[in-house]
Amino acid sequence: MLSYCAFLAPMSSTAIDTAVADLAKTFDTTQDIIYASSSLYLGCMGISALIWGPASQVWGRRPLLITSSFLFFAFTVASTFATNLVSYFIFRGCAALQGTSFLVIGNAIVGDLYEPTARASALGWVLSGSLTGPALGPFLGGIIITYRPWRTIFYLLSALSLLATILITILLPETIPQRTLPSSLHHDRSLRPQIRQLWQQISPLRILHLIISYPNILSTGLAAGALVWNEYALLTPIRQMLNPRFHLTSPIEAGLLYLPCGLGYLAGTFFGGHYTDRVARYYIRRGGRRIPEDRLRACLPFICLASPACILVYGWTVAASVGGIALPVVVMFLQGVAQIFCFPSLNTYCLDVMQEQGRSAEVVGANYAFRYVFAALGTGVAMPAVKVIGVGWFNTISAVFLIAAGALVWWTAVSGEAWREAVDLRRSRRQGQAGREKVSMGHVDGGVQPGV
Repeated sequence: MLSYCAFLAPMSSTAIDTAVADLAKTFDTTQDIIYASSSLYLGCMGISALIWGPASQVWGRRPLLITSSFLFFAFTVASTFATNLVSYFIFRGCAALQGTSFLVIGNAIVGDLYEPTARASALGWVLSGSLTGPALGPFLGGIIITYRPWRTIFYLLSALSLLATILITILLPETIPQRTLPSSLHHDRSLRPQIRQLWQQISPLRILHLIISYPNILSTGLAAGALVWNEYALLTPIRQMLNPRFHLTSPIEAGLLYLPCGLGYLAGTFFGGHYTDRVARYYIRRGGRRIPEDRLRACLPFICLASPACILVYGWTVAASVGGIALPVVVMFLQGVAQIFCFPSLNTYCLDVMQEQGRSAEVVGANYAFRYVFAALGTGVAMPAVKVIGVGWFNTISAVFLIAAGALVWWTAVSGEAWREAVDLRRSRRQGQAGREKVSMGHVDGGVQPGV
């Protein structure tokens, strides 16, 4: 169920790619503006990722997923019947704000249910939904737009999201061991302190502070962002680059070119999670204890070597018009397999690294914020960049970005534990100092003030 739900929001981000011309004609605008709506959609997903993690720690996983799935369904229906460009943008953005909950809370649920040494295998299935969605969306959209108007795409998305709402309501139990709802909310107190205390629990600034304070969270977030950048930067220009080269005229033919990446993600699902768990158990046996950073070693060969190599081969062979259809299709498939070997490692690390502090959902939210900010950038930048510098050089830049992100992951695997300990030590010292200052202030006028 979680894998199916994780499939919906990312699929919705690309399902209109094969119908851009039809939407532009309906709303009397340019195709670039319709592509901008996809960037807006992904940007809203990145922003909302900062909210769902902390909120699920306070109110629980089940109530938020039920609420967000219903709102995602409602705003998708509203997008179907949008009468002008402004309403279309608004409804799409509102749907995206809800859709990220499937990803962030879904990962947190896996962390609630599974032991650390078995999480990656389960996460592999959840991640397969979120990664195959962007690749299968244009394929389904291409089939529909060949025979029906573009609004039929949203009819399908609405039906799928309604099914998700029904499944969540019927099947999903509450999985969080303990909620962090502020105790003051259960007592008769003035409204302002209650709101202030609740805001401290759910504020997106909590996640931003995590990113700033912990270099390991920043580096793994950049790595996840680099991977998703490559995914969307690869998928976005397919129709404009490959259709003319292979003389593909119908949307359904163009949609078929999106399938190799999706099939690569699906094929990697059967092996990526198990491989990551095996690497984690190997380092536990070798070192005698479990260190979250050892998880990251599983993705190094794929993020530093396999994925950049696929990107370079794809970019330069397409630029040189060599290899026919077979070569780009095979390379896109291998790229998908390489990515699915990376994400279980990164996602499981997010669940493990701060679980004792009860902040796993917040770390996952930070990671997804990076992903969809870079996805929005990749979607918006890909076509203009390809037109200016060519697909070969654009993919070279993407490969270099990925190699640099892989180097950060290696550095985190080596030094991440020391980074965390240093940050925690500084925080404990500041808290101790703050506590001493409170006590000293409480002794003013010869007595300890209440509540100190």
